Amino acid sequence: MFKTIEWIDKGVRMIDQRVLPTREVYKTFKGYKEVAGAIKDMVIRGAPAIGVAGAMGIALGASKIDPKDFKSFNREFRKIVKHVAGARPTAVNLAWAARRMEAVFEKNRDLPTEEIKALLIAEARKMHDEDVLINKKLGTNGARLLKKNSTVLTHCNAGALATAGYGTALGVIRAAVEKGKNIHVLADETRPFLQGARLTAWELKKDNIDVTLIADNMAGHLMKEGLVDAVVVGADRIASNGDAANKIGTYTVAVLAKEHKIPFYVAAPTSTIDMEIKTGAEIPIEERGAREITHISGVRLAPTGIKIKNPVFDVTPAKYITAIITEKGVVKKPYRAGIKALFKK
Repeated sequence: MFKTIEWIDKGVRMIDQRVLPTREVYKTFKGYKEVAGAIKDMVIRGAPAIGVAGAMGIALGASKIDPKDFKSFNREFRKIVKHVAGARPTAVNLAWAARRMEAVFEKNRDLPTEEIKALLIAEARKMHDEDVLINKKLGTNGARLLKKNSTVLTHCNAGALATAGYGTALGVIRAAVEKGKNIHVLADETRPFLQGARLTAWELKKDNIDVTLIADNMAGHLMKEGLVDAVVVGADRIASNGDAANKIGTYTVAVLAKEHKIPFYVAAPTSTIDMEIKTGAEIPIEERGAREITHISGVRLAPTGIKIKNPVFDVTPAKYITAIITEKGVVKKPYRAGIKALFKK
């Protein structure tokens, strides 16, 4: 089984998701700026995965500080946290991971700096292991919602590649398959970065899970033909009212699912829920470069000199979501009360 990300003696090792599925390349990043660059450049992506990467990047940066005194150590640590946390804006897991690392630092600030460094490394590694366990619990909770012999549509990649392992949306599918439910998957290609074509299809093929790749604009037709039984997607940030940000095109799929009376599930750990924002309108939407739209694998597809818009995420209003699947349970409408109850468990 491949490893999305791991801590090794030389630094933080990641599978380079930009070159999948044609090449399986692992890269080791030896400094916090390199880790932040890997997050920004999509070497690693997916909300839970970049949360773990952020924690490891912060721990890596802290481990290399050679402080004259605690004041200088503290100043350098804050600089590292700010740099890593700013790598990408939409996924709340990155900010969540940064806050968790800051909490470890604050709790142990009276210890010798070398002990603080060791505790930060231990915390980052703990977050990695916790994420895998969380995804498996989430998967078990979601698998109950899928019927035997059903066809499930997914958009983007919310699998082991988007997490520390196992996956969120694909974790639900994996758990259902492990229970013998005979699930068939339809994977949207997910333009412009093609995570569905390059990553989801690759993962599922590796696991011998039945998958069919489709172009994004085929989903509505297949729903109309009765060929989709459920939709399961991940999320990069969920507002306290249940609005969910995910890869661009998710909103379109949700509207189509509602029209065709197909259940639409969002699978995400509670760390993806941002209780500080009231609605999805407050979620920042990342804009990326024009080249992702105009080129595929370095080949230009569009004419030069035209305007390009490339929002990477969209927000699906809670009214289109049938249920939100988390490691603490499945939440249904009314979402604000249900989500609030999750954090009391």
